Amino acid sequence: VYFFSVFNRKTGEPPLINGWIPYLGKALIFRKDAYKFLLDQQKKFGDIFTVHIAGRYITFIMDPFQYVYVIRNSKQLEFHEFANKMASKTFDYPALSKGKFPELKENLHRIYQYLQGKPLDIISDHMMKNLQDIFEWKCSQATDWETEKMYKFCCSVMFEASFVTLYGRVPAADGHKVISEIRDKFIKFDASFPYLAANIPIELLGATKKVRKELIHHFLLQNMTKWLGGSKVVQARQDIFEKYELLGDYDKAAHHFAFLWASVGNTIPATFWAMYYLLRHPEALAAVRDEIDHLLQSTGQKRGPTYNIHLTREQLDNLVYLESALNESLRMCSSSMNIRISQEDFVLKLEGNQEVVLRKGDWIALYPQILHMDPEVYEDPKEYKFDRYIENGKKKTTFYKAGRKLKYFLMPFGSGISMCPGRFLAMNEMKMFLFILLSHFDVELAENKAVRLDNSRMGLGILLPDVDIAFRYKLRS
Repeated sequence: VYFFSVFNRKTGEPPLINGWIPYLGKALIFRKDAYKFLLDQQKKFGDIFTVHIAGRYITFIMDPFQYVYVIRNSKQLEFHEFANKMASKTFDYPALSKGKFPELKENLHRIYQYLQGKPLDIISDHMMKNLQDIFEWKCSQATDWETEKMYKFCCSVMFEASFVTLYGRVPAADGHKVISEIRDKFIKFDASFPYLAANIPIELLGATKKVRKELIHHFLLQNMTKWLGGSKVVQARQDIFEKYELLGDYDKAAHHFAFLWASVGNTIPATFWAMYYLLRHPEALAAVRDEIDHLLQSTGQKRGPTYNIHLTREQLDNLVYLESALNESLRMCSSSMNIRISQEDFVLKLEGNQEVVLRKGDWIALYPQILHMDPEVYEDPKEYKFDRYIENGKKKTTFYKAGRKLKYFLMPFGSGISMCPGRFLAMNEMKMFLFILLSHFDVELAENKAVRLDNSRMGLGILLPDVDIAFRYKLRS
């Protein structure tokens, strides 16, 4: 039953779907399956409607041709303030208020230049070397078929490679052990992330508060100075924090921890899905492996754990089957909600003389999973087609809906001002992981069971698998 709050609705405001539970509104049904819920509302109310979810009024824009008008209005529709509030609460550092920390937000944003262009090449080279070292260490134990759980494997390799690339090596006798202890705590914290993002007090989440505190302590200056060979991006962040006397040691450490989460929180599950879908589809695996072998041959590089493989950004970019397979798994497993908050009462003008009347503080949301699973844009959207983003041997970047070309067709990393600044590094890392895995090893699934998406992170990025699955690997002959 829908209870419409018709009172207080101004002319031009979208229909309001309120729900009958005070405060919660439609939160429970939305949380259960946001994708299905939004499609149902679209059938009833069209492409623009407002939903009351846990005390917030969120206006959803469902038509992908209208996305550009939301993204373009970055002055009136702001993202950073919302992101800062959520991050400071989740990771336990003080909000980046202009009065207390003048220009800290802008200074931190400027640092993302280290994740693009030439500096990106440097950090990608380090990542490639670290990935090869970790795989080599794994190989030394894999004389015959080794069986492992796939999510656990991706998590172990990607977490360590990212950690060492960003923060440096832990010079303890067994650096692997120290990092895996940090990783185990990280996984515990990460399991509570959806609840923290939903504004549930950390005190209600069991040991999460204690685990978070322990994780943050790893990033205190006295610990970080012991790590060797960290990245320029982390060093630049450290230098900026030093300029703010009001930032305590714990606050700075909390910022570093938040950066680690941002670096691996979505990359690990995305790597899992890319690997899982390739192993589920032998023709995809064969095509990607063939492309990798061909590149190694043409550049005169030998495959195998004792050889160092070097890839330029151009070579990585030219692996069209690898990139298409990766994009296809991102299309199927990403579920991010692009949120903007109205900074004033204003009228959002859309295509076709449509207008949306917004009040100050209203949320506007784009939900790209609807676009990613649209059968008009992607034929058989529930099917994994590894070559979906290839046309005549080249990258395919033109997709259509209702006969019109779409500006946005794949949005796993957000959009506009909220676009993930680490997206180029993330793509490189996942490509390099798959490159080394497939060039060094024969890999196959060791059990036949379906792995599904766990919806508990709907709206927050890459969905996790609902179960782990065993696979086996051995050195390629």
